[in-house]
Order: sequence, then C-alpha cells, then structure tokens
Amino acid sequence: MKVLLVANVLPPRDLSGAGEQVLQLAWALREAGCEVDVLGRDRCGPNVSKPAFPWRARRAVRRVVREWKPDVVQVHESDGGLVIRDLARLDRAERPLLVALQQVSYVRERRAVRPLVDHDRDASVVARPVRSERLFRALRTPLHIALGRLTARRSDVRLAPSRATAREIEHDYGVEDVRVVPNVTGAPLDVRAGEPVRASGRDEPADAEPYVLAVGRLRIRKGMEILLQATAQARDRGHRLHLVVAGDGERREALGRLCERLGLDGGVRWAGRCSRSETARLRRRAAALVVPSTYEGMPLVVLEAMSDGVPVIASAVSGIPEVVVDGETGWLVPPERSAALAAALIEAMSDPCEARVRGEAGRQRLDRRFRPHHAARHWFEALRSAGLSVPAVWENPSG
Repeated sequence: MKVLLVANVLPPRDLSGAGEQVLQLAWALREAGCEVDVLGRDRCGPNVSKPAFPWRARRAVRRVVREWKPDVVQVHESDGGLVIRDLARLDRAERPLLVALQQVSYVRERRAVRPLVDHDRDASVVARPVRSERLFRALRTPLHIALGRLTARRSDVRLAPSRATAREIEHDYGVEDVRVVPNVTGAPLDVRAGEPVRASGRDEPADAEPYVLAVGRLRIRKGMEILLQATAQARDRGHRLHLVVAGDGERREALGRLCERLGLDGGVRWAGRCSRSETARLRRRAAALVVPSTYEGMPLVVLEAMSDGVPVIASAVSGIPEVVVDGETGWLVPPERSAALAAALIEAMSDPCEARVRGEAGRQRLDRRFRPHHAARHWFEALRSAGLSVPAVWENPSG
C-alpha cells in the first residue's frame, strides 16, 4: 500500500506536536509494510511560508499523485483542504482514497480566544487576549474554519486524535463518522534524524530543587495565568513550589508582569523556546508536568511525560481525560479554577512517592494504548471501514 502524508508543519523545521504525529504515524505504517511518502513545505518550492502552504501544496501533491500513484492521500489539519478538494474532483477510479486527520476544531479554537476567568476567585477575569490573539480570532480562524469544513466534507475518511475532538468536528463541520486515531509517542528511533532516542532515566542531581514543568506556546488558551495564581496560592499556604516554563509566545510580557505582582519572581524560571532535546531534559527532571489549558486536542507533551514516567496534572478538557486517569496516572482538575489546581500541585509535591506511583501507572497506560503500533492499528481499521484492503497482518488487529 502506498500512502502519501501531507503536512504543513514538520520537525525539525517546526517544533510541532501535530507534525510529530505525522512522523510517528509514518514510522508505524512503514513498520507495517506500507510505502510512505511525507510531503511538507520543503517539497512545495523554495521558502514556502506556512500561510502559503494550502495553495502551494496543490501542485506538489498533484505531481506526486500523477507520478507515484498512491493508494491513500492523507492531509493533516485544515491546511490540506484545497488538496482534498482538487483530488476529490478526479474520477473515482483514478483518485486515491482521501483521508483527513484534524487535531482540533477551529470553531472551538476560535472560541478559546477569550478572557480567562478564575472561577475560584469570584469568576474574576485574570487575563484578556492581546492584540495578536484578537487578530488571530478575527482574521485567521475564519479561514481555518472554512478550510476545516472543506477538508472534513470532501474526505472519504475523517480522523481525529480523541473521541472529544471527533464529536467536535462532527458537530462543528457538519459531518458524520469521524474515527479516532490517537496521538502516540515512542518510535524507537528519532524519526526526524535517524538517531537513537536517549534513554529516559531520571538524571536529576540528588540536591536539585524539585520543580513542576509547563510546556507550550504562551497563548491565552494555555491557561498560564491560572497556573501562576495557583502557584502563588500554594506558596501562601506554606508550600515551596518551583515552576519551570518551557515556551514563548505573545503573552510572555504580560505573564512576567503578573509574576511580579504575585511575588513569584524567585519561584518561576522562564526557559524560553526550547529545542526538543532541551524540553526532554527538563521533562525528565520534573516532579510533574502541568497542563492548565482551557482547550486542547490531545497534547503530545502529556504523552511524552507519561512515557518518561512523569505524573501529569492537567485540566479535564478536550481529549486529556481520555489519556490521563484522575487518581491513577495523574491529577485532573476543572479548567480555570486556581484553587483546585493549587490543591493538585500541593498534593503532587507533598507526596513524591504517590507521584511516582502515578507516573509509573501512566507509563504502563501509554504502553497499552498510545504507542505507534496502536495508531497504525486504528488507522487500518478506519480505512477498512471505507472499503480499502489493508495488509494481511492487520486483518485481525489486537493489542
């Protein structure tokens, strides 16, 4: 089976969880015996930008379809909408099966650009979107929504990384039967460079100060203001809590000012934009990973923390509860509730033995459900439901 995967963002050029999933799936499909080609911006011409990709990818994909004749063309996110539209116009006997994997609904992404409210502090507004976020909501999300609907409606097979996201796409884009292919981690090689992945053992010095790690672009739906409020509350209750933030973004200056107002200057380290290896080093040394988002798809950072045996403290939003089991593999808290988040942080840091137990349970859950071969199994099942023959080894998938 020949499979063409089309994606706007791909490592190492882009630090992208969605792009990482393209490569994880590509590795798993190759292991299953498929021929896989991955087409990114570098195949669309010199210096093609992210905004230009939906248009520039059309010619590149048509050329590959004409010359290589793939059985399946899969696009990722709304960026592939025009590719799907073009290929859907081909005679059914000539065109490949068209598959779309959409990590989020941009209808929900747009709604997430709103004031951040702390429901544990009289529903007070703790942050408002900055100018660049307001422009994203007003100008870019309408295009993403239009392309997302086009992608979903013209595809033969529709995929999402979680049941929650599948339901969102069905409702927001007006389609049915969106199948789940979960995000995964754990390919045995660095699929971008072909180098062995370092062992994930904890190499933290014995006298190092324990810390909680947050990873991601600093935008309003990541809920960082709620996390800072929770950190301050934990300190007010006598718990010495250190926070490391790996990431940068449009909210960095506002978050720095909030840190000063809360008296957290000595308790928060802003690591800035980190490479994959730098983020992995910080993650392996962390006492816990915290994800205080108000909206997500299925965050790769959660899976990577579980793979390292690091317990996860996260908002119970989107696909996160399908991965993190509250009280078993980590802590789930309601979004936009600083007191609830502070309580979870205190519990995790006050009982490191329990945190390690939950971290190990998370690693075991990951091994059972969120490794590359699991994604391949779900992918083949989705294609078989559309009438495509799959490799014999996957006719009766298990595990």
